[in-house]
Amino acid sequence: MRPVTLKGAYSSPYTLKMRAVLRYRRIPYRWVLRGSEWDDLPEADVPVIPVLGFHGDDGSVDVMVDSSPQITRLEREYPERSVVPVDPALAFIDFLLEDYADEWVTKAMYHYRWTYAPDIEKSGRLLPLDQNLHASDEHLQRAHGFIIDRQVSRRPLVGSTDANLPIIEGSYGRLLDILQALLAEQPFAFGNRPGRTDFALSGQLTPMTWWDPTPTAIAVERAPRAVNWIQRMDDLGWWSVDDDDGWADVDSLPEAVHHIVREAGSTYAPFMLANAEAIAAGADEVVCEILGAEYRQAPFKYQAKCLAWLREAYANLDSGARSTVDTVLADTGCDLLFA
Repeated sequence: MRPVTLKGAYSSPYTLKMRAVLRYRRIPYRWVLRGSEWDDLPEADVPVIPVLGFHGDDGSVDVMVDSSPQITRLEREYPERSVVPVDPALAFIDFLLEDYADEWVTKAMYHYRWTYAPDIEKSGRLLPLDQNLHASDEHLQRAHGFIIDRQVSRRPLVGSTDANLPIIEGSYGRLLDILQALLAEQPFAFGNRPGRTDFALSGQLTPMTWWDPTPTAIAVERAPRAVNWIQRMDDLGWWSVDDDDGWADVDSLPEAVHHIVREAGSTYAPFMLANAEAIAAGADEVVCEILGAEYRQAPFKYQAKCLAWLREAYANLDSGARSTVDTVLADTGCDLLFA
């Protein structure tokens, strides 16, 4: 297999997601820290991480961003140890819950890191070291203030406000409870092998269970199984799978998986619908009701794209798979995404 290059940061949940995918799938890769002396990948069109560099036989490097399309391309080019269920209905539900983790659970990750003083100070001290472990104390002090000022000021853009705090923190707590129950039954969301959802959730939850002090304390108290599971997810190259075996039957998913779908339907779904409406209307604010409370934030074009991709994938299901998906999503709130 041709190796790939993964460029990112230790503090980036999407980078950790993709590194875990590469490790589980045993795809050879080279790891580089963004902005470090080893960062030699061409610049991507959008300056975000992680970046995957695919190396051609002629020495060329094709770079791409966005973890979900990265996973899809890896599935095309590296067939072994797939993270996509064989059953198209199960694969769609996995894709949907991956997006829930990427676009909603990430709000809690950002919120906790840049809301509470201990979390802010820890990140301000440690994040600048990714680019240069040997930077001067003066440089690190300047970077400390710059990072904190920039990141805290961006909180309202992703919905981390005092008004939204009960919604975001309540959602985090409920997800921990669901995972605590799920992991008492089986090792992954969709059976005995990890899917896209597992990697997306573990990417977002790693900072909240092993890095940032405030959410870590909550997780240790509320969901110790999930805290241990996050460590395991980081490197599953040792996990044994046999061809396409190990996926659960979509008709007999654990109740905890249905709880995740309902949690996504009560939080992520109304936000995604309101965001798409705001983008279409050219509005400067997303306003929706989540569990009886008003939620507000700036609109994001990318999340409207995510909804369009989900709807395209739903439309491409055959009638049998679509009927199965409809049964799983019925009356959860997620069904409204495809109404």
